[in-house]
Amino acid sequence: MTPVDRRLLAHVNWPLLGLTLILFGVGVLNLYSASGFRLEEGFALNPYYRKQMIWGLLGLGVMILFMVFNYRHIKIMAWPLFVLTIGLLIAVPFWGKTIGGAQRWLSLGFFNLQPSEVAKISVLFLAARILSGKPEKMGMWELIGILVVGFIPAGLIILQPDLGSGMNLLLLLGGIILYRGLKPNVWKVLIVVVPVVMWLFYSYGLKEYQQQRIKTFLNPGEFSQGAGYQIMQSKIAIGSGGLWGKGFLAGTQSQLRFLPERHTDFAVAVFGEEWGFVGSITLLSLFCLFLYSVFATARDAKDRFGSFLAAGVFFYFFWQILINMGMVLGLMPVVGIPLPFLSYGGSNAVVNFCLIGLVLNVSMRRYVFKE
Repeated sequence: MTPVDRRLLAHVNWPLLGLTLILFGVGVLNLYSASGFRLEEGFALNPYYRKQMIWGLLGLGVMILFMVFNYRHIKIMAWPLFVLTIGLLIAVPFWGKTIGGAQRWLSLGFFNLQPSEVAKISVLFLAARILSGKPEKMGMWELIGILVVGFIPAGLIILQPDLGSGMNLLLLLGGIILYRGLKPNVWKVLIVVVPVVMWLFYSYGLKEYQQQRIKTFLNPGEFSQGAGYQIMQSKIAIGSGGLWGKGFLAGTQSQLRFLPERHTDFAVAVFGEEWGFVGSITLLSLFCLFLYSVFATARDAKDRFGSFLAAGVFFYFFWQILINMGMVLGLMPVVGIPLPFLSYGGSNAVVNFCLIGLVLNVSMRRYVFKE
């Protein structure tokens, strides 16, 4: 089989591709509005939408590259890519570039690379390779082994500090583990161990400002002039949208700059204010169809490795969508996780398209069975 085999195009998940392009287009329009074109003359001071379009075009090119080769070759490159990723993460504290008060990027001249985004791909590849090896459910030692694979890069990311990306990586790994399945005796141990680990991590692993975010989530009104300001303004923006919204470029909270981080973490608050409840439900429906299309590819894959790859991508997007929307609505703590295709971010946009290309790759080759 060659990449130009016409049978491949017949099996492309076209609904997934279409939904991806629609969501990205909505995101560009939303960033256009979030840039504040009603307040500046001519171009906005921060034309995020133009930069996002450039990143999107680059992402589409990389997506095509991720589609044309046989995804089964990823097994060979999984370990080398993982080792390279660890090296990049270790390099960040020494040679990393500081943006917005956080040292999370490596400057490569023509663009800034965020190693935490590469880590999500490398952990996905390696986890899919390891977990696809045996059909039975996982025992305790297998679980410990695969958790080490995730905790090493996640720990390095959290130390940057980037709690959101580190947590997202662990949630991705946890989703694939659940997709594989655990033996009953493992569940019994986890029920006892997980709450203790979470308490220890909160007490001794989180910095003071990160703990403050948890407290703000529990009682945002008490911190309305401090850490809770973002949540309060986000709720005001979404609530003021009403049923039909205020209209494109007409949201007062975003246009008058009351809403912080409106182009990144709180991009969906801009959308909710301008398009209202109806628009927000429509957007949520698009994301649900998008997730279902990814899951359908995992379900229909004819080999375990392809199924685990697609399942990992499903959980990657599922957790980001759930946490970001919950965060914007005040249902979850603010942890800095972007909303796929709507939030601004070059590395994140390219990785999103890469992962969609990977799912399309699996769907294109699902009629060939090969373990």
